[in-house]
Amino acid sequence: MIIEWESDMHLTWQRRNLHLRHPFNIARAQTSHTVDKQVLLVRIMHDDRVGWGEAAPSTYYRQSLDSAESVFAAAGEIIGDDPFALDRILDTLWARFPDQSAAIAAIDGALHDLIGKLLDIPIWKMLGLDRSRCPLTSFTIGLDDPEAIAGKLREAVDYPILKIKVGTAQDAAILKAIRRVAPDKPLRVDANCGWSSADVLERCRRMADFGVELIEQPTPRGEHAGLPAVRAAGLPPLLADESCINLDEVLPCAEAFDGINIKLCKCGGIRRALPMIHAAQATGLKVMLGCMVETSVGIAAAAQLAPLADYIDLDGHLLLADDPFEGIGGTAGRLTLNDEPGLGIRERQSV
Repeated sequence: MIIEWESDMHLTWQRRNLHLRHPFNIARAQTSHTVDKQVLLVRIMHDDRVGWGEAAPSTYYRQSLDSAESVFAAAGEIIGDDPFALDRILDTLWARFPDQSAAIAAIDGALHDLIGKLLDIPIWKMLGLDRSRCPLTSFTIGLDDPEAIAGKLREAVDYPILKIKVGTAQDAAILKAIRRVAPDKPLRVDANCGWSSADVLERCRRMADFGVELIEQPTPRGEHAGLPAVRAAGLPPLLADESCINLDEVLPCAEAFDGINIKLCKCGGIRRALPMIHAAQATGLKVMLGCMVETSVGIAAAAQLAPLADYIDLDGHLLLADDPFEGIGGTAGRLTLNDEPGLGIRERQSV
């Protein structure tokens, strides 16, 4: 889709079908991305420069490809002719589309990529960050039967940190299978709201038996009554994901969690993620940067903030069989913040 206005910036977008290496299930949805996962790739053109962004809308946050495209269709009259007017552009979008964080994150990413290219500087450097402080990313294993998960682990042998989706009656069997194949690797688990206040303490104790490093979003958003007992028991730290969407929710999370997981598609982009990171750090919360299943475009935008994080789970592009972009890497869990301007990604010519 191409829509042009009489300005120095033009916004275009396209739907892109992605193919995953394996079916990917989580406890909250119990649905599989088997053949197709659709995202929206956005381009903002200014003179001879192009800034790339990506939207991976989630039905959990009441977003869709159609709703994101409605934002893009209206955005051209908003973006104007000054790519550096981030506050004006993004504040106007939030005022008109307050529930469309994935679409706004895509525009935020494209503008940052464009600005970096206009200034001939990487975004991580423009933000004054030290790329040597980037943690290793975890590699995510979706829900499956224990035997299939063991097979996936053998393929993931080169990744030093594993993130395991849990939240079902098979949790213990899954962790046993994983520890047989990977007895010493750091493990992080994500229940995706799959447990309840009634069983969360016992579930977390069981996870601790397998030596997990942290537990992400054990209970549904807003169902936090059982979490103080988990923290009082000295069990692995709890990180909020679905329970922390925006800046206003960071401080309340300190009452029930030890950290927060920030995803650009969830919070609305780099511009909104930064104050969440600073607020979390000021409150004593750990920070994880997470992602959806998305290409290197979306991952690269989040990776610019990686030097500020305690943990990163930026592996969406590594789950794909056909990432259409390259430049951000991920081999052995090490993402690349390179010296290329903007987000540091480029289209893969062979895809």
